[in-house]
Amino acid sequence: MKALVAQQLSGPSGLEYTDVDDVGGDDLVVVDVGAAGVSFPDLLLLRGEYQMRLDPPFVPGMEVAGVVRSAPYESEFKPGQRVTALSMLGGWAERVAVPPASVRPTPDGLDDAESVALLGNYQTMYFALAKRGALRPGETVLVLGSAGGVGTAAIQVAKALGAKVIAMVHRPHAVEFVESLGADVVLPLTDGWLQAVKDATDGRGVDLVVDPIGGDAFDDAVRALAVEGRLLVLGFASGGGIPAVKVNRLLLRNVAVIGVGYGEYLNRKPGAQSVFEFGVAQLVTAGLRPPPPVRFPLANGADALQTLADGGILGKVVLEP
Repeated sequence: MKALVAQQLSGPSGLEYTDVDDVGGDDLVVVDVGAAGVSFPDLLLLRGEYQMRLDPPFVPGMEVAGVVRSAPYESEFKPGQRVTALSMLGGWAERVAVPPASVRPTPDGLDDAESVALLGNYQTMYFALAKRGALRPGETVLVLGSAGGVGTAAIQVAKALGAKVIAMVHRPHAVEFVESLGADVVLPLTDGWLQAVKDATDGRGVDLVVDPIGGDAFDDAVRALAVEGRLLVLGFASGGGIPAVKVNRLLLRNVAVIGVGYGEYLNRKPGAQSVFEFGVAQLVTAGLRPPPPVRFPLANGADALQTLADGGILGKVVLEP
């Protein structure tokens, strides 16, 4: 079968579209991949900068959707059934083999690319907002990096949970896209943005900040919090380093900085994924739909990753074999 293989940890240039051994196993569900998700952690993994470091060669790809080719007899899955799965690795291929516990039926009304978009990012943001951030209806959420995959999910999930959303964009061409997601206020992430946020909240500040970018914006993000506000740390996509916080600020203003590591949480809390899957599924039933994903052929996966690295993707990017 064909797959996109990381031959060296040099970023997108280290990927090669080539033949690999077929996959399978008596206790695994084999899925013919219709779409595979691409996310910023994939980019970090290919650079050797992710917390999980792998030695090449390996097939990346943490999120897949497609059709069951074969499944263990005792599992609930049957050949021909449409499914999604958090594969963690191996998804950038024509077929992938995953444990039955990682597989779920694909929601009705979504194609493979759309259902993949709802996996990692939307489950992460439901976990971040509902569990870690304890978001309540009527609160105000500030989203940094709002035009990316995580930011897109943050806006839509926060709105679906009853929040007001202020979205920050650093790419001028992304403003219309972010507005289409339902953000109440869209502001440029330029000098003076903190005052713009204060003005948009009548000086009060925001209840939650979703921060997947880190870097220079972090200090002002802490200052943007209202009393009892919470800042959710999801990553450091800006490449500006890992910020530090002076804890006296937290004490004096009664605010909190909260880590959000969905994958690690699931590793330490087996079975917890079903709670957040159910939450996202309820939002989908109520009408939530991801924006149309940006689609690349699997053979052009290196181009997709480079486009993501260059900031050329709005929303979610997927690979289609």
